Amino acid sequence: MNRDITRLDAIFSDMREALLQSVLRVVRDAAVAEELTHDAYLRARKALETSTPRHLEAFLWQTARNLALDHMRWKKVRGGTASFDDVTGAEQVFADPQPSAEDHVIQKDNLRVVGDALQKLPPRAQKVWILSRVEGWPYPRIAAHLDVSPNTVFNDIKMVMALLMDLRRKMDAE
Repeated sequence: MNRDITRLDAIFSDMREALLQSVLRVVRDAAVAEELTHDAYLRARKALETSTPRHLEAFLWQTARNLALDHMRWKKVRGGTASFDDVTGAEQVFADPQPSAEDHVIQKDNLRVVGDALQKLPPRAQKVWILSRVEGWPYPRIAAHLDVSPNTVFNDIKMVMALLMDLRRKMDAE
């Protein structure tokens, strides 16, 4: 447990400024961004009491992003008239480590949308993506396996990434 907290402290220290800037881009208020960044750390620390998230960095990023988005939703609903402390009750509220039923359905739907988009790619690009991202193969190994150049593998990955980034922009806009 102490080792996990020490690791979390080191990770948070390293990525604090990047987290803060990311949250600031969403909430556009330095004081709120500071509070939400700190709250993300507190929630990660609280999560360590019940279990150890596999990837603390990703957990911190996702928690900070969720807090920022929740804050903006709340602000939109309330018209931004209450204080930040009214919103969070930071000393009382901690993230449930289990996703809600709604989150599960949303993630399942997102996965379906991504899968449908990947199916529209050329077969080689699909295979390159799977070998790289799912199987974890390096580009030279993929190139040798498919009998293509490493640049071709790179270009296929670039094509898939462009498709996924475009898809993410569309999904975020909805």
